[in-house]
Amino acid sequence: MKIICIGMNYALHKKELGHTEETPEPVIFLKPDSAILRDGKPFFLPDFSQNVQYETEIVVRISRLGKAISPQFVRRYYDAVTVGIDFTARDLQNKFRQEGHPWELSKGFDESAAIGEFVPLSELGNDVQQLHFHLDIDEKTVQQGFTGDMLFTVDDIICYVSKFMTLKIGDLIYTGTPVGVGPVSIGQHLQGYLGEKKLLDFFVR
Repeated sequence: MKIICIGMNYALHKKELGHTEETPEPVIFLKPDSAILRDGKPFFLPDFSQNVQYETEIVVRISRLGKAISPQFVRRYYDAVTVGIDFTARDLQNKFRQEGHPWELSKGFDESAAIGEFVPLSELGNDVQQLHFHLDIDEKTVQQGFTGDMLFTVDDIICYVSKFMTLKIGDLIYTGTPVGVGPVSIGQHLQGYLGEKKLLDFFVR
């Protein structure tokens, strides 16, 4: 299973991180399968970072094998979505970027990809670009987004990625985070919602 993540896919999030350049193609990075955190298990803050931040995202599940997928057929290749969190060691990411080095270690560490309960797209009107989602921490909404604001749609992303790598059943695509990222700390209770439906629920330890 591959975890394919999209960076800077919402304009306001790009601005909050200080990125002003245009990105003509999706920004892609990967997480290993050891990054998955599921079933409500707690997220343990790693000792190598002093600034781990949440990035709430819509996650799409690939449902069939595909390579060089055509736009006219792309919607056959995913069948369900959920809410996930791309945890980021922001201090490490900034350090690696300043040094001109790859920053996968700041994104791909163990349990850095929290994942909620999947919902079939058929239950959501089959339109992945019309979804509202949000994250609550300790019952207070800290981040919210609308997939219609994506710079690159889910279909765009899948077609683009499939030019370079074969997509397999069960692969996950983290589609990017909206504005409002922030740090997490021990004891916090994180709950992710798709509309009003809670799909993600766990604590930070």
